[in-house]
Amino acid sequence: MKWPAMGYARARSLAELWSALETHGDAAQIIAGGQTLLATLAFRLSEPGSLIDITGIAELRGISSNGQVLRLGALTLHADLCSDPLVKAHAPLLAAAAPLIAHPAIRNRGTLGGSLAYADPAAELPACMVALDATIIAASAQGERRIPAAAFFTDLLQTALAPREIIAAVEIPVTGRLAAIEEITRRSGDYAMAGLAATLALDAGRILAPRLVYFGVGKIPVFAAAAAKALEGRSLDRAGISAAQQALADDLDPPHDLHGPPEMKRHLARVLTERVLLGFLNPKVQAA
Repeated sequence: MKWPAMGYARARSLAELWSALETHGDAAQIIAGGQTLLATLAFRLSEPGSLIDITGIAELRGISSNGQVLRLGALTLHADLCSDPLVKAHAPLLAAAAPLIAHPAIRNRGTLGGSLAYADPAAELPACMVALDATIIAASAQGERRIPAAAFFTDLLQTALAPREIIAAVEIPVTGRLAAIEEITRRSGDYAMAGLAATLALDAGRILAPRLVYFGVGKIPVFAAAAAKALEGRSLDRAGISAAQQALADDLDPPHDLHGPPEMKRHLARVLTERVLLGFLNPKVQAA
C-alpha cells in the first residue's frame, strides 16, 4: 500500500521545530529514525498532514556524563547504545539491551527517543528506563520538564508527553548497581514474548533496592513491587528467588495476546526471574 500524500519540513533547531509545529498544527507528525512510523504510513495506520524531520537538530544529539548522571540525547541510535564507551561504563544494561532490538538495519536508524515515545510494551528500552530509574526530559516551546520513567508510560502506546512536546534527552543516575536483561522470543529480532530488565545492589550478600521490570506482559513496563519486596534484604539464593517468583502473582496480570494466554506469560516471567537473578551470581554481570 502506498503512503498517503503529505507535506515535509526539516527542522534544524528546536526553535525551528516549535515554529513548524505551530504552523502545521495537530496534523503534523515528527519523524526521526522512522522505524515504526514508516510502517504505519505504509499500512495507512498513520495519515499525517505533514512530516517534520528532527534528525538535523543538534540539541537532541550527544552522550555525556558528569560522573553522577549519564545524559543521552533523544536522537541517540540503538547502535550507539551498543558501542558507546560511556554507555558501557555507566549504563551497561542499555549496552546489553540494544543488541536484542530487531536487526542491525533497524538499530542503525532507530532512535532512543523514538522507542520511548512509541512506548511499545514489548520493547526493551522502556523497561530498561524504568529499571534504571531514569528521568525523561520532555521539551516544548514552553520549556523543559522532567518526568520519572516510572510515570512516563501511562497506557498501551501512550505516554505522559503533552501535545507538541517531544523527548529531548534521558538522564540516568550513575549508581554502580548490578544490572541484567533477559527476554524470550520466538525468533532472534522478534518482539519479546516476555522479558525482564533488572537492577539491584548487593551488600554483604544481601539484596538492596531491587527493581524488576517486566516487558511483553502488560500494557506498559511492569515494575514488580511485590517481587521486589520479597527480595529486599534477603540473600541472593534459591529461597529468595522462589519467594520473588511466588510474589509475581500479585504483580502481573498479563493479557492474552498472539503469543499465548496469561498463564503462559506468568510462567515465562517466573523463568526469566530465575535466569536473571541467578545471573547476578555470575561475576561477569556488570554494574549499571
